[in-house]
Amino acid sequence: MAPRLDPVLLAVTAVALTAGGIAWLAGAGGLADLFWGVGTLSAVVPAVGWVLAALRHGHAGVDVIAVLALGGTLAVREYLAGALIALMLATGRTLEAAARRRASHDLRALLEHAPRSARRRTRAGVATVPLAEVAVGDLLVVGPGEVVPVDGRVESAAAVLDESVLTGEPLQVERARDETVRSGVVNAGGAFELRATATERDSTYAGIVRLAQQAGAESAPVVRLADHYAAWFLSLSLAVAGLAWLASGSAVRAVAVLVVATPCPLLLAAPVAIVSGLSRASRLGVVVRDGGALENLGRARTLLLDKTGTLTRGRPRVLDVIAAPDVKPAEVLRLAASLDQYSPHVLAQAIVDTARERGLELSVPTDVTEQPGRGATGTVDGHRISVGRMDAATARPGWAKAVDNRALLDGAAVAWLAVDGQAAGAVLLRDPLRHDAPRTLRHLRAVGIDRLLMLTGDRAAPAQEVAAVLGLDGVRAELGPADKVAAVRAERERAVTVMVGDGVNDAPALAAADIGVAMGARGSTASSEAADIVLTTDRVDRLADAVGIARRARRIAVQSALGGMLMSLAAMGAAAFGVLPPAAGALLQEGIDVAVILNALRALGADRTVRPALTPAAEALIHRFAAEHDDLQDVLESVRDAADRLSDSSGPTGLAALAAVEETHRLLTERLLPHEHAEEHELYPALAPALGGPEATATMSRAHTEIERLARRIATHLQLAHAGGGLSAEQLDDLRSCLYGLNTVLRLHFTQEEENYFSLAP
Repeated sequence: MAPRLDPVLLAVTAVALTAGGIAWLAGAGGLADLFWGVGTLSAVVPAVGWVLAALRHGHAGVDVIAVLALGGTLAVREYLAGALIALMLATGRTLEAAARRRASHDLRALLEHAPRSARRRTRAGVATVPLAEVAVGDLLVVGPGEVVPVDGRVESAAAVLDESVLTGEPLQVERARDETVRSGVVNAGGAFELRATATERDSTYAGIVRLAQQAGAESAPVVRLADHYAAWFLSLSLAVAGLAWLASGSAVRAVAVLVVATPCPLLLAAPVAIVSGLSRASRLGVVVRDGGALENLGRARTLLLDKTGTLTRGRPRVLDVIAAPDVKPAEVLRLAASLDQYSPHVLAQAIVDTARERGLELSVPTDVTEQPGRGATGTVDGHRISVGRMDAATARPGWAKAVDNRALLDGAAVAWLAVDGQAAGAVLLRDPLRHDAPRTLRHLRAVGIDRLLMLTGDRAAPAQEVAAVLGLDGVRAELGPADKVAAVRAERERAVTVMVGDGVNDAPALAAADIGVAMGARGSTASSEAADIVLTTDRVDRLADAVGIARRARRIAVQSALGGMLMSLAAMGAAAFGVLPPAAGALLQEGIDVAVILNALRALGADRTVRPALTPAAEALIHRFAAEHDDLQDVLESVRDAADRLSDSSGPTGLAALAAVEETHRLLTERLLPHEHAEEHELYPALAPALGGPEATATMSRAHTEIERLARRIATHLQLAHAGGGLSAEQLDDLRSCLYGLNTVLRLHFTQEEENYFSLAP
C-alpha cells in the first residue's frame, strides 16, 4: 500500500491547497477552510500510522513533529497552516520513497546458475538424476559447457575448466586425473568423468549461495540522515512550545511554535539533495539502489576491490609478439589469428581481436581441429600451423627459453606458433590494467577514501604487481568467497566499507559490505543483485565519480537541513513571543523550505573538482590518438624485436639484424614520429585548459623530445653502417642500448598517456 499511498497523498494535499486558495481569492472563506481542513485531515491519518509503525520499531522519526503540528492546526482552526504542512509532509514522503526504491537481493542469478541435475554413470549406462540424489563416490559425467554439479575428483585423463565463476580469473585451467574440482565451475573442454567427493549441500557452490544470503541478512539497515537530527529537534520543539503555552497561557502560540518547528528542512531538504545526487549519478552510468546507499557511500572510508574485471579489464589481451630470428612479429600474429578465427577459446579471441585491430589481413584456415587444453591445428596458406601449447615433439630453439622467462616475469600466458612442425614465434597474453584505474584510485583518495585494499582469487605474484603499480595499501591473494567475506567483515569493524567486484564469486562479499558496488557492464547478474550500487558502464573511474557525488550530496543535505533548522529555531523564538501567528508562521516556513530546497538542488550540478571538463573537440582528439596507440603496437614490438636480433647477431655485420633495424627506423619515421608530433601540437594544447595549463603536459612533452633524440641516434647508426658496409662491433652496444631504451620510453609514455589523458574521455 505504501508505494501507492504516497503519490495519492501528494495529489490530494496539492489539490486541497490549490482549491482552498482559489476559494479564498473568490471571497469564499468558509469553503476555503473546508478544502484546507480536508487536506490537513487527509495527512493526519497516514502520518499517525507512520509514527506508530516507527515507535513499534523502537525509534521516533521526524514525522512525530509533523503529526503534532497537524493536530495543533486543527485544534486552533488554522486550516491554511495545516494544509501547507500536509503538502510538505506528502512531498517529503514521496521524495523519500523515490530515494528508497531498491532492487531485490534474493540472488536470483546465483540460484539460476546452480545446476539442478547431474548425469550419473552406472553399470546400466548414464542416467540423469536430481542433484539431491548424488552421493559421495558416485561417478558423474560432465559434458562440454556444463556446470560441474558437485565437488569431486577428475577420473578422466584431464579436464579443461573455466573457474572464473569462483576465482574471477578469465584464463582456463587444466586439471589432471585425481585433481579436485569445485562445483560451479564450467567445463570448457571435452566431456570428462568426475568422482563425487561431496553432496549437493556440502559442495562449494551451495556454500557460496548460503554465504551470500547470510551476509545480506546481517547487513544493518541505513538510518536516514534526517533521523540523525530528529531526536534533539523534536525535544527542543516540544520544550519551546510548552514554555510558550505556560508563559502566555495561549495554545495558539504553542501551535505557532509547532507550525514553524515542522521539520520541513529534514522532510524535504535532505531527500531533495539525496535524490538530486541519485539523479546526477545515474547520468554517469551509476545506478544507486536507494538514498540510504548514497548517504552511506558518502561516509565510506575503506574501499576493497576485486582485481579481475575491476582493476583489470577482465579478459586477456596480447602483451607482446615474439618471433623466431627469420620471422617477423606481424607474420606470427597474422598466422596465429588466421588459425584461431574458428576457436572459442578466450586466448584465441584475444589474438584474433588484436590482429584485426592492427589491420592484418587474415587467411581462411582449412582442416582445423582443436584439442581442449592443447590448442588448435590447421592449414593456413599451404602450411601446417598449430597454436597453443608447444608439443613435446617440437624442436625447442634457444630463443624459446627467453620467451618462457619473459612469461614468468610478466605473469603472462603463452600461445606458441609452430609452422610445419618448427617453432616460429609466441604470443604473450595477460589481463592488463584498466587505463582508468590509476586515475580512479588517486581520485578516491582525494575525495576521502583512506584505505584501499585488493581482495582477489588470483595468485600472489601478479596481485602484488598490480598493487605496487596502483599504490594500494594492501593486497590479499588466493582468496575464496568465504575468505573475501571474512576480510570484508574485518574491515567493517574499522570503518564504513565499500566492496567492488564483478563476478559471482564476489556476490557474498558485496552483500556483506556496508556498500556493495558491482561492475555491471560485463559482470555477473549475481553480483549486481547483491550490490547496492551498479556501474552500468565498463569504466571503473565512475566509482570515484560516485563517491564524489555521494559526499557532495550528503554535504549539501547536511547544510540544507542544519541551515533550515537554524532558521526554524529563529522563527520558533518569534512565535513563542507572539510575534508570529500560525498562518504567517506556515507561510514563513514555506519561505524557509524554498530556500533549503534551492540549496539542496545544487546536488544536481557537476563537481568540477572530480573530473576536468573537456570540450567536444578535445574528446574527439583523445579518441583519435587512443585508436592510434592501438595501431602503433606493432611498431613497439618492432623496436624490441630489432634489439633482440642485435643481441642474437652472429658477428659484427649480421645482415638480418641490420635489416631489422632498418625496418624499425622506417616505421619510426613514417608512423611513430608523426603521431608524436601531432600529439605535441594538437592533443596537448587541447588538453591544457582542462588540466590547468601547459605545465600539466610538460613532462610528457619531454618524453617526446627523448623519443625523437633516440630515433635520430638510431638513424645515425644506420648511416655509419651503410658507409662502413655493415654494423661494426663498436656500434652494437650503443645501438642495442638505444633500441631497448626507446622501447622502454615508448611503453612508459604510452601507458602514461592512456592513464592520465585518454581515461578522461567517456
